[in-house]
Amino acid sequence: MGFAGRIAGSSLLLGYVSGVLAQDAPSRYNLQQPVTRIASEIYSMHTLMLIICLVIFIAVFGVMFWSVIHHRKSRGAVAANFHENTAVEIAWTVIPVLILLGMAWPATKTVIAMKDTSNPDITIKATGYQWKWGYDYLQGEGEGIRFLSGSSTPRAQISGGEQKGDTYLLEVDNPVVVPVGKKIRVLVTAADVIHSWWMPAFGVKQDAIPGFIRDTWFTADKEGIYRGNCAELCGKDHGFMPIEVHVVSAEKYTEWVASQQAQATTASADDAREWALAELVERGEKVFAANCAACHQADGKGLPPVFPALDGSPVVTGDASGQIELVLKGKAGTAMAAFGGQLSDAELAAVITYTRNAWGNQSGVAVQPADVVAAR
Repeated sequence: MGFAGRIAGSSLLLGYVSGVLAQDAPSRYNLQQPVTRIASEIYSMHTLMLIICLVIFIAVFGVMFWSVIHHRKSRGAVAANFHENTAVEIAWTVIPVLILLGMAWPATKTVIAMKDTSNPDITIKATGYQWKWGYDYLQGEGEGIRFLSGSSTPRAQISGGEQKGDTYLLEVDNPVVVPVGKKIRVLVTAADVIHSWWMPAFGVKQDAIPGFIRDTWFTADKEGIYRGNCAELCGKDHGFMPIEVHVVSAEKYTEWVASQQAQATTASADDAREWALAELVERGEKVFAANCAACHQADGKGLPPVFPALDGSPVVTGDASGQIELVLKGKAGTAMAAFGGQLSDAELAAVITYTRNAWGNQSGVAVQPADVVAAR
């Protein structure tokens, strides 16, 4: 863990402290084990600051208690007069300045390095939605890939019906995949409210603000699965926005890119063809579970008055054009997001058809991708 870690290891007392605090991940008491240079520097600074604070604490309270014990009244001690003592005033001015400079120097170098997003191998845009992440691969190998990534923790675990897994609320349906050893630039923004893209093992935490694009970067030095979360209080399901990044070899990344491009080709074909009602309902149920059930609930009863019920809703049982318009563009002033930019035409047609034929809404009406295209 760098210079600070070696300092801790060389001291018996501080070695014990570092042994407790720098244990292997997952740790309950320390930062996640770093897998990027920036995260390693942050980890090292964290250890250095902790050691400095600990040394100051021991020095100050040691002198204080020594003075109280050895200069107590029962020993006949007489208080010394330090008033206008030049040496003391210089010491308590210079020493803190030197400590602050010693802390600021490595911190400044790391902050400057964190802002250097130049010359990336791959650029990915991460867009925060309530409550999922959208990823667009904008530059480099994989350019053109785009997908949504939402929590895949089973609702039964959240509601207490099943035992919680090891990755409870830290697992997603579509993880970000990047190659090891490559510089990844991440453009971060949001479509609705402020979110934050936080990956502790990468040393990355960047706010996602609607109307703004901010960037950050990382180069993972080790293959593996790394997990983070939205670090901004973005709504009632703020804790349901996990981030999962798979760092793989260059060969596996190329295979993943090929599979994603094949899926994109299939999706284009899905958008162009006409679906049977049963097909739309089957696919729509999955789309609803991934994107709508958190608010409107799996049984379609919603959480009134904030999230209205879809079962028996006049919007869902009425003219299809009104529901298509609402799903595509959202509703201003409410939590109803605009899904037009998030889901494909086939997915939108499927989820609308599902809601019109689920629960008590047995309309028998199928909304086709062509209907969605016409309404865009």
